[in-house]
Amino acid sequence: MFDHFPFLAIILALAALTMAPGMDTVLVLRNAARGGFSDGFTTSFGICSGLFVHATISALGLSVILLQSAYLFTLLKFAGALFIVYLAFQSLLAAWRGHGLVVASEGARRVSLITSFREGILSNVLNPKPILFYMMFLPQFIDPTQSALWQSLLVAGIHFLLGMLWQGGLALMVHKARRFLARPAIARTLNGATGLLLLGFGIKLALTHR
Repeated sequence: MFDHFPFLAIILALAALTMAPGMDTVLVLRNAARGGFSDGFTTSFGICSGLFVHATISALGLSVILLQSAYLFTLLKFAGALFIVYLAFQSLLAAWRGHGLVVASEGARRVSLITSFREGILSNVLNPKPILFYMMFLPQFIDPTQSALWQSLLVAGIHFLLGMLWQGGLALMVHKARRFLARPAIARTLNGATGLLLLGFGIKLALTHR
């Protein structure tokens, strides 16, 4: 594996994708502000776990079937968009009511870690964009003489570690600032901003073409 491209090239490509601002970043920041480091970290764990799903789908050739079928692609796309819009609605509703998802105290929690994980993994698995990326990215690094599945999972594993490091760092940063973020005016502004961003991502996903 990796005969044609140096290992460093994989790291750099995945790092660039991981650090690019997007829906994953907004969701981790939102949830870290909501429930502290554990909330943000668990959300990141859910997001990054979804990478193994996309890698497996791509390795088994199921991504080709998905992308060839306009019905299946549209179904996945709108399912993902609706879920992101639902998360956006939660933040916007909190902002409208004048209270925040943000909590100041370390022990206080408004959601379970299962909810955080579910939000993370569903936002990733229901998004067809990672499927497109893996379908185009993985073949460049796959050795056809070896198992495509384990090679794909290895790349996903590298992506997982990079994602957890980056998003975990963001979650920790927000956690350290939670008392400031929990101030009513700040919390309301934060909820409104993240809600609008997530709403934008949801609409953009719904309008995505292959």
